[in-house]
Amino acid sequence: MRIGIAALVLAYVLSQFYRAFLAVMTPVLTRDLGVTAADLASASGWWFLAFAAMQIPVGAALDRVGPRLTSGLLVAVAAGGTVLFAQATGALQIKVAMALIGVGCAPVLMAGYFIFARSYSPAVFGTLAALMLGVGTLGNVAASLPLSWAVTAFGWRETVLGLGAITGAVALAILLLVRDPERLEGAARGSLWELLRMPVLWPILVMMMVCYAPIAGLRGLWIGPYFSDVHGAGQLEIGQVSLWMGLAMVAGNFAYGPLDRWLGRRKLVVVVGNAVTLACLFGLWWFAAAPPLVATALLVAAGFFGATFPIVLAHGRSFVPAHLTGRGVTLLNLFGIAPIGIAQIITGRLHAATEAGPPAAPFEAVFLFFAAATAAGLFVYLWSQDRPH
Repeated sequence: MRIGIAALVLAYVLSQFYRAFLAVMTPVLTRDLGVTAADLASASGWWFLAFAAMQIPVGAALDRVGPRLTSGLLVAVAAGGTVLFAQATGALQIKVAMALIGVGCAPVLMAGYFIFARSYSPAVFGTLAALMLGVGTLGNVAASLPLSWAVTAFGWRETVLGLGAITGAVALAILLLVRDPERLEGAARGSLWELLRMPVLWPILVMMMVCYAPIAGLRGLWIGPYFSDVHGAGQLEIGQVSLWMGLAMVAGNFAYGPLDRWLGRRKLVVVVGNAVTLACLFGLWWFAAAPPLVATALLVAAGFFGATFPIVLAHGRSFVPAHLTGRGVTLLNLFGIAPIGIAQIITGRLHAATEAGPPAAPFEAVFLFFAAATAAGLFVYLWSQDRPH
């Protein structure tokens, strides 16, 4: 079981990498293919929307056929997407490739969470979920300065092809090593409607919509154009800032896991973490034209305190019936991921609509959008029911 989980964790490292690597690739893709920041925002959005669209079928597949085939076969699709990306000559191919990679990455985290929910006690689910997310976020780190070095040394097409080979090998490892948990009687029964008819989940689903979108959107794309256009940063400098934010996200995930167990009050942890993140987002909006050190500090803080995704998911998971485990965790993940794709497309249009102003103006619009969305979601979540453990 453990070696199979290790294969899934490695696949999740790749998933985190692929959702974040466009930020560092921005300068070279703009130079070689002529794509714009709005094009890349749309491509990032396609990844998240494809990922989100797969959550419902993935949830049913986890309950019916198990995590081994569900994740192994789809990760192979991600490998194919990287090959298309490496051959791209324009924005459309980049977008289609990102969508295929998103489809392939869709089951990985949920397959791990499915195994945790079926094989371990509910009290440690949040800790294990945060641990997997924390280790996986190392992919976010790899998609920063290390990626910049690889692209500089080997070229971006060669680097992406190499990543495709690694992804294919991981898909094979999942098929060979993952062991499905024992099936439950009635696991094929029930539906999403049974979950959506539970009012206790509604404010948690709203919080899922905003708890990850800001840091995923900023780290996954906007950190690159922002430092390039406003602060004149090059690819290696963007890689360095991305590295710091990525490390902060890793640290945040590892910090939230123990907090969840020690305090036994998930709602309090989520509220405080997202309140601090909201302050950072408003700071980025207010100080968008300030020296780069200020922006870096705020992004790093947002990355750390905004890493509440696994705790919000664990909060929702605590109300999900056992026979709907797969569909429950993927429903929560759907609400966590789909808004990121929508937000990337919206912020791309906001950026394009405000380009005529000062260099910082388009990014002020992006930061304010994320801040307003987080404030709205946090307000609704205040009415959620806590479930001490």
